[in-house]
Amino acid sequence: MAQIAILERKCDGCGTCAQACPFGAIDMEAGKPQLNAACRVCGLCVKACPKGAVVRLETKVQSIDKSLWRDILVFAECEGGRLHPVGLELIGKALELAQPVAYRVKALLMGHGVEPLAQELRHYGVSEIAVYDDPALSYFRADAYAACAEDYIRAARPSVVLVGATSLGRSLAPRLATRFHTGLTADCTRLEMRPSTDLVQIRPAFGGNIMAQIVTLNTRPQFATVRYKVMDAPVRREEAQGEIVLRQTPALRSPVTHVRTERIPAAASISDAEILVVGGRGLQKEADLDLVRELAKALGGDWAVSRPLVEKGWATNARQIGLSGRTVKPRLIITCGVSGAIQFTACMNASEHIVAINSDPQAPIFNVAHVAIVGDLYEVLPGLLRRLRGGEEALA
Repeated sequence: MAQIAILERKCDGCGTCAQACPFGAIDMEAGKPQLNAACRVCGLCVKACPKGAVVRLETKVQSIDKSLWRDILVFAECEGGRLHPVGLELIGKALELAQPVAYRVKALLMGHGVEPLAQELRHYGVSEIAVYDDPALSYFRADAYAACAEDYIRAARPSVVLVGATSLGRSLAPRLATRFHTGLTADCTRLEMRPSTDLVQIRPAFGGNIMAQIVTLNTRPQFATVRYKVMDAPVRREEAQGEIVLRQTPALRSPVTHVRTERIPAAASISDAEILVVGGRGLQKEADLDLVRELAKALGGDWAVSRPLVEKGWATNARQIGLSGRTVKPRLIITCGVSGAIQFTACMNASEHIVAINSDPQAPIFNVAHVAIVGDLYEVLPGLLRRLRGGEEALA
């Protein structure tokens, strides 16, 4: 592990290092440079210092015996008496990752009255389902769930722990990674397993401009959260297999007190849509979204937008596809005037059929499209609508 240090005996307080830092990580206090939490250990300050007073220190990290950590654990999230689909998707991916290294796949289930859900998990190929069933777990408290998950992870010692990138999972996973002093990669879009049992965790980085490959080399477990609708769930098997292990709930000492539960009415999500029509930057004015909505309605689907339209205030974040919005995987998606930046395509390129409409033949969206329509969306969309409505005029 690297860190930056300042040798006070050599430093004359010239401030060159502070000027060279692109992250604002060096503050000048009383004429002396002081590092703050923004430091990325890039080393530019080391190169800039004329006195050699700024140095980069390398600390050797002690490796663990990876053979003591085996198998893949999937957190099976449940709410309202049903399993969240992201848990099944993670089981499907875990089964694929486990094959080359001869690992087993296990599931962790927490809640109250969850035995029927544990029985259902037996139909998806897991070898063991660890269950913490307690009235204190009937609603989510991060500290209580983390205590139970930690208890099982210390007992089972899995090499990999996969958690859905839901609001619950994003709260739970960092707490667990901190307790085990290991790394966590959030919002992964791909996962690969090396023969060494190191998990390659792939996710967009730097605003989605690159796809980063992150590996936890020296610690275990390897934690990763994965977005909903990114992986494929396994086919449900008729035969039930896998052992259900009822675990004793550890002592839960929490300062959080449950007062009442209020259910938020379920709302339709673009992540669940089978057909989507998406409007992008190519739309000239807000009223033109009506074309997108009309086509979606004619196809029996839903509509969505790319980030520029949310920034203009034409739609809410709930309608946005992208890293800062939703991940979708419909049977059919039609993009209208969407350029296809990686931040967008990374969250929709697993769709079964992708139709892209754009006037620019070099638009990046055509790199992932199955059907590319180069043309003015203001001519193409009305033509599609006429066809769907049975009009005489057809799209040329």
